[in-house]
Amino acid sequence: MYLSQLHLSNFRSYTSLDLELSPGTTILVGSNGYGKTNIVEAVQYLATLGSHRVSSDQPLIRRGSDIATIGARVHAGIGDDRCLSLAIDLRSGAANRALLNKAPVRPRELRGAVRTIFFAPEDLAIVQGDPSERRQFIDELIVSRWPRLAGIRSEYDRALKQKTALLKAISGRSLRGAGGGAEETVAVWDEEIAKLGAEIVAARLRTLSDSEDMVARHYSTIAPKSNLASVSYHSSAVAHDSQADADFLRITLAEAIAMRKSEEIARGVCLVGPHRDDCSLSLGDLPVRGYASHGESWSFALALRLASLDLLREDGVEPILILDDVFAELDKSRRLAVVAAIDSVEQAFITVAVPHDLPQNLEGSVYEVTPGTVVKKEV
Repeated sequence: MYLSQLHLSNFRSYTSLDLELSPGTTILVGSNGYGKTNIVEAVQYLATLGSHRVSSDQPLIRRGSDIATIGARVHAGIGDDRCLSLAIDLRSGAANRALLNKAPVRPRELRGAVRTIFFAPEDLAIVQGDPSERRQFIDELIVSRWPRLAGIRSEYDRALKQKTALLKAISGRSLRGAGGGAEETVAVWDEEIAKLGAEIVAARLRTLSDSEDMVARHYSTIAPKSNLASVSYHSSAVAHDSQADADFLRITLAEAIAMRKSEEIARGVCLVGPHRDDCSLSLGDLPVRGYASHGESWSFALALRLASLDLLREDGVEPILILDDVFAELDKSRRLAVVAAIDSVEQAFITVAVPHDLPQNLEGSVYEVTPGTVVKKEV
């Protein structure tokens, strides 16, 4: 998979930008604050319909504008004639609009047309941050593997929100009374949470099982003098079992919810479900969080992304790889190891602040980024 064109209009720092792209590596070189990350953020937005830096679309719209546009032409692969034209308008105070091959579609219908693996400095939060950061990481990956799970996650979030509101009302924490039949209604949402949650947990377990050897391999390559990297799943209801299917997990979740029903009502919160789970990351016998150094954490986060790349490729998907300022924290040998690991990727975007950070074995098209402009450098 690769992009041959990228168009930005009133997106972040760009009034207008049109890039002609090709397979291989695109290297964006420019000082911090000049707009390198804005470009790769736009590519990532097409894949996830969200930003890795902010939780809403408003900051993506250039100041003084009401609409920002991201457009691209995406090809299925090298030697594959299939291609799509995508565009999405981010609108201030209104619903976003999207085009697929110039025909209006709902924005969510663009999901899956572009697949990416994105590493950014913010990924340190995956290994050192709260469980929500790790849940977000694994959920983005399962949606990349199986795009239909985006809808399952949305339905789960809706059921969780409805149940939580009822629990708060029943527990007396809401200003408004719960009303008649509230506990029966909670039971309805319990069934939805167990059913939808089982699909999410099953996908998470399978993905961690499929990728754990890949994570260990990439970490040992990037940080060969460190301990063995490992990943595991910690559930509010289910023991780590890569063989568990959705039906078994649904029954297990339903039983766990029933067991903690009184406690949920007393506390006014949902205590069972994938929203309470965590992915445990370890180096040797110790958890990464709280014990790993900055360099070890950086290397672990990068290993997670490179393993995600391998996993999608094993699934038959050739995602676009984005490495935002990855080399700044790596020494020479680790930079060379990263380049070797991504050698066969169909398309990669790499940003660096100074040319000195580029490994000697990295080849690609180099673009110089200055405020508002991107110019391809002649080799």
